[in-house]
Amino acid sequence: MDESLLMALIQTIKANKELMRVLDILDENQFQEYYIGAGAIVQNIWNKATEKPINYGVTDIDIIYFDSKDLSEKAEELKASSIIELFEYETLKLDIKNEARVHLWYKNKFGYDIPPYSSLEEAIDSWPTTATAIGVRRNSNDWIIYAPFGVNDIFDLRLVPNNRLITKEIYENKVNKWKKEWLELKSEAWNDNKVPIKYPEPLSIMIK
Repeated sequence: MDESLLMALIQTIKANKELMRVLDILDENQFQEYYIGAGAIVQNIWNKATEKPINYGVTDIDIIYFDSKDLSEKAEELKASSIIELFEYETLKLDIKNEARVHLWYKNKFGYDIPPYSSLEEAIDSWPTTATAIGVRRNSNDWIIYAPFGVNDIFDLRLVPNNRLITKEIYENKVNKWKKEWLELKSEAWNDNKVPIKYPEPLSIMIK
């Protein structure tokens, strides 16, 4: 993976006080098996590239974790509450989800069943586009980045469909929504070919 782009990604996140506050608090409270994913990360890169304000278009910060021992909605609510209580205030809403239980509600929301995820990384592997399939967390001075398709498409403002899970309709709805906010985005048409996973393991980068 392009190290210069990874450093640019981290520097963009570090320039965002709200994102750093979340990462710092989770790190200070020794949360380890989680990621901040998708929109809050990617849209800040888009904002910098298109000279928009920090957090333009960002409606929430997605925090994902994995707990297959308790798949109840109540346990997820308690986990979310325990994280939110760490913050004196919220500028951006925190959307906290247990990826181990996504298959329990997916059909009600999207109309079809999916198999259970086996890990956070497998969940990210299935996210709608190659650009938005990304998760970031901190462990002291280590930045852990999971980007199975790399980060080039993020910086190139390119939307490429990842058809491992979603439908053509879901992809096109997301593309249309994003292009209304970021006119510079370029999108590829839906196709049935799976984009190969290039980086199946999280990367760790130490920054003091």
